[in-house]
Amino acid sequence: MSLTFDHQTLGQRVIFGAGAAVPNAVAALESLGAERVLLVADIVAMEIADAIAARVPVIERIHDIVQHVPAEKAHAAVVRARETNSDAIVAIGGGSSIGLAKIVARDVGLPIVAVPTTFAGSEATDVWGVTEAERKITGVDPRVLPTVVVYDASLSAGLPGSLAVASGLNAAAHAVDSLWAPRADPINRALGSEGLKTIVSGLRSLNEDSTDLAARERLLYGAYLSAVAFASAGSAMHHKICHALGGTYNLPHAETHSIVLGYVIAFNGPAAPEAQARISAAFDGAPGATGLFELRRELNAPRSLADIGFAESSISEAARIILPSIPESNPRPVTQSDLESILRDAWAGVAASQESP
Repeated sequence: MSLTFDHQTLGQRVIFGAGAAVPNAVAALESLGAERVLLVADIVAMEIADAIAARVPVIERIHDIVQHVPAEKAHAAVVRARETNSDAIVAIGGGSSIGLAKIVARDVGLPIVAVPTTFAGSEATDVWGVTEAERKITGVDPRVLPTVVVYDASLSAGLPGSLAVASGLNAAAHAVDSLWAPRADPINRALGSEGLKTIVSGLRSLNEDSTDLAARERLLYGAYLSAVAFASAGSAMHHKICHALGGTYNLPHAETHSIVLGYVIAFNGPAAPEAQARISAAFDGAPGATGLFELRRELNAPRSLADIGFAESSISEAARIILPSIPESNPRPVTQSDLESILRDAWAGVAASQESP
């Protein structure tokens, strides 16, 4: 059978090296000719932010970072960028810092140098998101894709173990969604498959030894591959569920993804045998979602939406919010009842319809 697809690869420079974030970020900003840098960094990244600021012409700093990028915070950052006449952004931290920088880049047209400190993957996508009136709104815009990404595995060493696990499983969700997203193609599937395999290996090694720098490097590499696949393939069922849960109920981003993912695999897997085979291969042949649920137990990852603040009484409302956003290309039709069943299982942390968590 001949292959037919239309694939787009995003253009981006990636600089990878442990312990080299400062010189690499400085070199990246110099290559852009930046003279008035807006620095965006979450509070836990202050040490690296200060080190970079000491060597580049920072004109303004933003450290008031809130998850899910509230619209009012985004607007304030855009105003500050315009008022200071910034000509580049360096964004340091997790998906929330980079997400805020993306809105500034979208509205002001500035290049981003992203220095991720988690495995979120936002740095490798042209997807933006803001939360307004308890709804998370997302979009795609080439202006928000960071021009340069500076990866330094040592920067994730400060992540608490539980957050490192959740962040890694969040990265795995990019890989899985890319296998059946609206623009899934053989290139996306190859990148997503390799990304998922590498993330699983890195998480297991990091669980055995939290000081294993090579494991953190594998996680960053796998997160990058998975995010590139996701950016090209588009947002599928899993992300539509998690965006609604995060935006409407303010659930923690990474933990929500790590909890919901197995239930989406259990639902879609039987209708997508090729994708299911790729997922199983990443978990040493464990069928369907079983491998992910077993990994979750092994890592002591978050198990239920109830544990992170989602109320059982919100299940029907959430399902109604999510349903219109599910892509028509999903491997199997999705009903309100299906979503309620997925959310109820995820809320309780109990067995999915066809798998065992």
